[in-house]
Amino acid sequence: MSITNITKHQMKTVLLQGDCIEAKRDEIKRYFQNTWHTYEALFSLINDDSAFFLRPEPLRHPLVFYYGHTATFFINKLMLGKYINARVSEKLEAICAVGVDEMSWDDLDSTHYDWPSVDEVREYRHQVFALIEQLIDDMPLTLPITQDSLAWVILMGCEHERIHLETSSVIMRMLDSQYLTANNDWQSCSLTGNAPENRCIPVAGHIVQLGKPRDANTYGWDNEYGQASVEVPDFSASQYLVSNGEFLSFVEAGGYQTPKYWTEEGQNWLAFKQAKMPRFWRKTNGQYFQRNLLEEMPLPFDWPVEVNYLEAKAFCNWKAELTGKHIRLPSEAEWYCLRDLIQGDITDWAETRGNLNLEQFASSCPVNRYEHKQFFDIVGNVWQWTESAIDGFNGFEVHPLYDDFSTPTFDGKHNLIKGGSWISTGNEAIKYSRYAFRRHFMQHVGFRYVESKDETIPDIAVNQYETNREICEQLACYYAKGGDHQFAMPNYAEQLAQKVNYFVNQYDIKPSRLLELGCSVGKTSFLLSSVFSHVDGVDFSARYIQHAVKLQKGEALRYSLEHEGDIVDFNEVTLSQIGQFNGRDIQPKHVLFSQGDAGNLKPIFDNYNVIVAQQLLEQCYDAKRFLNQVSDRLSENGIFILVTDYSINQDKVPVEKRLGGCKINGENVTGFDAVSQLLSLQFDCLEEEQLTKIVPQNYRQASMSLMHASVWQKK
Repeated sequence: MSITNITKHQMKTVLLQGDCIEAKRDEIKRYFQNTWHTYEALFSLINDDSAFFLRPEPLRHPLVFYYGHTATFFINKLMLGKYINARVSEKLEAICAVGVDEMSWDDLDSTHYDWPSVDEVREYRHQVFALIEQLIDDMPLTLPITQDSLAWVILMGCEHERIHLETSSVIMRMLDSQYLTANNDWQSCSLTGNAPENRCIPVAGHIVQLGKPRDANTYGWDNEYGQASVEVPDFSASQYLVSNGEFLSFVEAGGYQTPKYWTEEGQNWLAFKQAKMPRFWRKTNGQYFQRNLLEEMPLPFDWPVEVNYLEAKAFCNWKAELTGKHIRLPSEAEWYCLRDLIQGDITDWAETRGNLNLEQFASSCPVNRYEHKQFFDIVGNVWQWTESAIDGFNGFEVHPLYDDFSTPTFDGKHNLIKGGSWISTGNEAIKYSRYAFRRHFMQHVGFRYVESKDETIPDIAVNQYETNREICEQLACYYAKGGDHQFAMPNYAEQLAQKVNYFVNQYDIKPSRLLELGCSVGKTSFLLSSVFSHVDGVDFSARYIQHAVKLQKGEALRYSLEHEGDIVDFNEVTLSQIGQFNGRDIQPKHVLFSQGDAGNLKPIFDNYNVIVAQQLLEQCYDAKRFLNQVSDRLSENGIFILVTDYSINQDKVPVEKRLGGCKINGENVTGFDAVSQLLSLQFDCLEEEQLTKIVPQNYRQASMSLMHASVWQKK
């Protein structure tokens, strides 16, 4: 039943290191050819070109898109990286470029597409194949292969096509079988029997280190790199993947008709799909059948069930009620506890240890066939759903040539699948692979369940990208270094912190307690924590404060910002990137962030050596009241620093509460005039400074304010 005749030999993903450049060049070329011909072999199973335009899954594009997509990917990435200077087909490279992720029933795209003919795509693929072969022959190559090399881009295209080898096979599996021709090279497993009785086996927990090392010897997608540490308590895991026979008990118990087993998202999906059983099952005259890639067969009870996350989760909830135990899907870290039972990786194995890499069958097979130290199918057969929503590890960096591979999935709506399936090849088949899909997504995916002592799930916290434009602009203003954007202006938060530090030294102020009002997203407070033993950072906006608190907890802060049009830059900030201020380590534990209203500040905020108020006049509905009382919150000889551009927010500050910017008795009264009149009763004005505040809006546009800083010392 071997299907290796598809391309005579299914290669494993290329190692990045080697001793001979020309031997490595030859290996890359053979890997590219192997990838390409395997993809062609899959699509050659379609015997009627009209089938390329059908949509057996309404939430996905027709197959003609996927047939062209992998070739256009090569060209679009090579153009983006400036490795080539001419397109092969602008039409195909536009229409077959994007739209891969399965849509949801509530964001269904009904746009009409002017799809190319299949012959157009065939000819296009022929041209691209020749172009890539020539590039491989001519490209400069050094070893090891690194992420900034052309060879990496070629491997990226190969691994990308291997992903779609699998996703396209799922869509073909949904086609009416009349459109597919049986092929001896793509034979399903013929072995089947009764489902084995499943049981949970204890697994020793330990601290799991997640993340692919930067110096690993295989290609990796950006989300694989970085580091995370998860402490996993002891747990038990099902010996087998959940079989069709085991899942049938849930179906026949009315599981699909019992809402309490389903999450809210699951209930919405059920209402949309009206599902009564798994997608690849059919029931006729009381008998169940299963659709495989090319044919239908009586339901193989001992094969793994293939379902989406929502169905797997409902089964676990049903089984938990049935047993009275904490039954759920494993987390990514728990899967790695199982994976640690298998030594090495597919690139090391002389014989693949599971139904994986197209080396066994063109289908699933019995769940009790491939054993790994009491457990079966830790890798291979079908992917395994986890409870873990995908997120980047600490140190995650977007690859500049594929900035939308991972980040769109960091939304809490895409769950990780682990272990690979019978058709998982290349990067998909290695230990560190990390792929995630929407929870209603159909793939060659099943699941195993775990039993834990309580409901706690050992996992990394999901750290989604902030996309709110206002907040992202504040984050860019405060945390982007002056050289990080093309406006080439000093960072505003650093300017302000330097001025505060200067004033403290200049006027011999004790650096004990600081209050920063209008602290926004917190960077100035963090910087000044290296100077003051206590810093209160207060802002009216809890949305701003929460990002500062996140950093203070040691988490990474992620935000996106428009680059140009629909092009978005993704950024990550950690306190370790800030590190020091004026040669002294910042002390985050010295900072306490609070949501507060400067116009009605709580009594606990008092006895400060320094108070900094940013854009108080612009935003505070009663700045006059605050200025009249601010001296009461300062210690003896304390200083008050008012930072403002005097641009009053007319929606927030009533006319009668505004300071300056008007005529009184026919004379101009500026904001500083009004402030001086109020503060001079209790303060001496020491000096005035001007700071430049840049708030980037996109790559080429920003708002700039000349911030006036006046320094007042309590009399």
